[in-house]
Amino acid sequence: MTKEAILKEFEALKGVGKVKAKLLYDNGFDSMEKLKKAKIKDLTKLRGITEKNAKEILDQIKEKKEKPTKKVPEKKDQEEPKDKKTDDVEIVEEKKGAYKPKIKPQLNEKEKEQLIIRRQIKKRTPHFLRDEGFRYKRIPKNWRRPTGYTSKLRINLKYRPSKVRVGFRAPKIVRGLHASGFKEIIIHTIKELETIDPKKQAVRIGGTVGTKKRLEIAKRADELDIRVLNMRE
Repeated sequence: MTKEAILKEFEALKGVGKVKAKLLYDNGFDSMEKLKKAKIKDLTKLRGITEKNAKEILDQIKEKKEKPTKKVPEKKDQEEPKDKKTDDVEIVEEKKGAYKPKIKPQLNEKEKEQLIIRRQIKKRTPHFLRDEGFRYKRIPKNWRRPTGYTSKLRINLKYRPSKVRVGFRAPKIVRGLHASGFKEIIIHTIKELETIDPKKQAVRIGGTVGTKKRLEIAKRADELDIRVLNMRE
């Protein structure tokens, strides 16, 4: 075997890189067989190899030696004639807790494009701060249009935060839609589900609805293929 091939064998071992592989080769371990016969004391004498590292290397070599060779089973299918056709069909049952894909709306190409544009606008939209909200503790940070005569934000000075403008608004077609593309409808009873269009609308259960009724609504929505936006799976 060539030097490069032996070094590659050494590098395949865990904890042995190019430097350690070369170190082992230069110190007389020029084959895998010699490395197998080596003891922990022999390896620890080399600079850069600790007792733990040496033990790990020798254990890996022993594991490789002990691994039995797998016998390839003979293919019985080749002996059988190809004319035979099995009519049996396997029935696969859905496992509990298996991933179920979410219901998606039916959108045209223009609506899909506008949703992508809305996401891009949202990424570059800053967090609008109230005038002087960063300066004084008593002023909340929620947005209010500046009206002060001497307000620097009102007169659009460059070093002030961004103001709410038309350019940050979402496209008209997809304005007010959920991130998935559905139109949100708030419901409180099971009866209200009958008026929902599952292709375009998704429901959000009201905050005042109890757990028992929530579960009933979710069950009925699942039967009608309606997506519930605020219900965990």
